Amino acid sequence: MMVIPAIDVKDGRCVRLRQGDMAAETVYSDDVAAMARRWEEAGARMIHLVDLNGAVEGEPKNFPYIEAVRKAVGVEIQVGGGIRTLSTVRRYLDAGVSRIVLGTAALTDRTLLDEACCEFPRRILLGLDARDGKVAVKGWTSVSETTAIDLLKVLSSYPVGAVIYTDIARDGMLGGPNLSALREIAAYSPFPVIASGGISRIEDLQAVRSLGPQVVGAIVGKALYDGKLDYRDALAALT
Repeated sequence: MMVIPAIDVKDGRCVRLRQGDMAAETVYSDDVAAMARRWEEAGARMIHLVDLNGAVEGEPKNFPYIEAVRKAVGVEIQVGGGIRTLSTVRRYLDAGVSRIVLGTAALTDRTLLDEACCEFPRRILLGLDARDGKVAVKGWTSVSETTAIDLLKVLSSYPVGAVIYTDIARDGMLGGPNLSALREIAAYSPFPVIASGGISRIEDLQAVRSLGPQVVGAIVGKALYDGKLDYRDALAALT
């Protein structure tokens, strides 16, 4: 199971939010590319990047910084946040990004999901961000009536590379992942699952891995930046 460091980009800086609240940020670095190099040097095989401004505003706002990350590291990167058009998908992939995460668009613009998956099979990831089991959109500022499980069922035939499941209530809170929800997602998902939200200890990573081979990765953010989880130790514990 991969341990994937997260870099959330807001106004060109590496930050972490509490439960997706744009006003509740902690700034960890003014140099996003340097942060990416830090995780690569620690052994990361993939880095998860989110354009927070883009997620809220519906279009890329931090593209130059994400492009700088692509040029700074040799590992794969996956990017989400504000990707609502096929031209944006192409722009990121042309810049060398490995995989694209579609969240809001997967729920509200099925045509985009169709076209993106057709043109780039397995390079599109489904970002399932849920609050009380229901899918949140637009940078978590709005919650739909669609459940994560129902959306997975509807999209089961799509050539999606993986699903990233984030429990919003756990994100940035360091209280541990929602294992029961992850277990349910893993049971219903026709795609590989990447866990996100609340992971703060090696024991959390081991608990996520114990859910079975369907869970192929775990995204970790705040715990790494706050020093509660050492990345090298995490990798060693999972080997």
